[in-house]
Amino acid sequence: MKIYDITVPINEKTPVYEGDPPIKIEVALAIERGDEANVSKICMSVHTGTHVDAPNHFIEGTKRVDELSLEKLIGKCRVVVLPDDVLEIQASHVQNLENIERILFKTRNSQFLNDFGRGFRKDFTYISPEAARLLVKKNVKLVGLDYFSVERFGAKIAETHIILLENEVVILEGVDLREVPEGEYELFCLPMKFAGGAGDGAPARTVLRSK
Repeated sequence: MKIYDITVPINEKTPVYEGDPPIKIEVALAIERGDEANVSKICMSVHTGTHVDAPNHFIEGTKRVDELSLEKLIGKCRVVVLPDDVLEIQASHVQNLENIERILFKTRNSQFLNDFGRGFRKDFTYISPEAARLLVKKNVKLVGLDYFSVERFGAKIAETHIILLENEVVILEGVDLREVPEGEYELFCLPMKFAGGAGDGAPARTVLRSK
């Protein structure tokens, strides 16, 4: 048995989706300054690093992140590795996949995690609406991707998000699969239980355990 931590570390160099609030981490209290304890404060989008999207992210009045079922976030998971020339995950890439409850796609995006110095990449591989529809038909509970959005950058309508979220499929974005081989695992994805704000998502400490 091996445990893979597939959570992207969050610091001020971690790329954020274009237009999202930047990451700000400050030391509020410090022992070296005479304070009783070290206390840090952080300001960032809830869609920073490895995170989940809840239905209310794109569909007003629907399920919030603190209402997500743990049953969807924990359990059997398949990691699927796609060739580096795949720029769009299409229905043909998932049509032969059966008996899937949770699926994580490892693509060329994983290479982007080697160099945060380049900032946010707009040319990431994404999931097409057609593939999203087929995953819904296959009763998938959770879909994950190795970059910070499942949607094509610049899409006028967030169709992939809406297809998945209106069917209450959890979207897991920003997973670090660089060291993870293709295969079957057990997923443990625990988003922070934010009860305020729009309830649209939350960062999630996420691990895979091999069988």
